[in-house]
Amino acid sequence: MFKLDPIKNMNEEERLKYMNTLLKGQLSSETDPLANLANASAIVMACVERLNWVGFYILRGDELVLGPFQGLPACNRIEIGKGVCGTAVATREVQLVPDVHLFPGHIACDAASNSELVVPIIKEDRVYGVLDLDSPEKGRFTELEKEYFIKFVDILNDYIDWERV
Repeated sequence: MFKLDPIKNMNEEERLKYMNTLLKGQLSSETDPLANLANASAIVMACVERLNWVGFYILRGDELVLGPFQGLPACNRIEIGKGVCGTAVATREVQLVPDVHLFPGHIACDAASNSELVVPIIKEDRVYGVLDLDSPEKGRFTELEKEYFIKFVDILNDYIDWERV
């Protein structure tokens, strides 16, 4: 059972550490990757404020396909190299975008999104997809969050067999 009351009095870094602790606990007790990704997106939505969407896009062939998420319905498929998510896969780099409207080729799945943080999921030098976070606030995401969401994906990599997703 999750206890979220403690996060009310935590600062940003404490919340992010707690989020990653919750993720480890959840993943350590379940082996189904789909269940784990669904709960991972719910953990982020519960622990991180001012988001309107968080979820996963899984690489299938030459495109990203929508996976478990929290938020409004989203784009089903994204081409590699297109939008923030596709760029994260093509470059294999985290994308921290303060204003998505200034990002060349941004794909607006939710018109309310104004900033985005996308972490590519790379395990043993193979890209499996991305973790995507959107916010209605411009400049919402911090370097500290970037650091902790890289750790979040590292934790996922420790527990998830991406070949089964």
